[in-house]
Amino acid sequence: MNVIDAIQTRKSVRKYSDKPIENEKLTAVLEAGRLAPSASNRQEWRFLIVRDLATRKKLVDAANRQTFVGEAPAVIVACAETDGHIMRGGLPCFPIDVAIALDHITLTAVEVGLGTCWIGAFDEREVKEILGIPKEIRVVALMPIGYPSDPSAVEKRRLPFNEIVRYEHW
Repeated sequence: MNVIDAIQTRKSVRKYSDKPIENEKLTAVLEAGRLAPSASNRQEWRFLIVRDLATRKKLVDAANRQTFVGEAPAVIVACAETDGHIMRGGLPCFPIDVAIALDHITLTAVEVGLGTCWIGAFDEREVKEILGIPKEIRVVALMPIGYPSDPSAVEKRRLPFNEIVRYEHW
């Protein structure tokens, strides 16, 4: 599979089989995140992997009761150990850098036959409490990961190219 195939194939998966993820596949996915670029090579991302069923079920409440968060065989809790650096354009680098790493993770997951879903709707304080994450660490996203129960179930809709691309001037 090449990169464009992975991009075209990737979908947000909200129904997972209970098949466990092989360690080598999970390691490959996480290695892809580790290799992502970051602002000034800060590499502020940190990944906490939650496989324990009882803990995943607790994360459901912290994630606006999205039950599939607890049904996936693992949840990647994407965090940042950050000094709060602001890029020259005025944006903090840590959420962007973590997002880039997660994008590498999602595409590698597709390549190895796994599905993922970005979760931004969660209570950071509650997630930190459940997982014992120190207060200075930021939780950026939750990402359930596992084998899709029905890989063809989700349709991916995107705006047409000519509605989102402009050249030279707005």
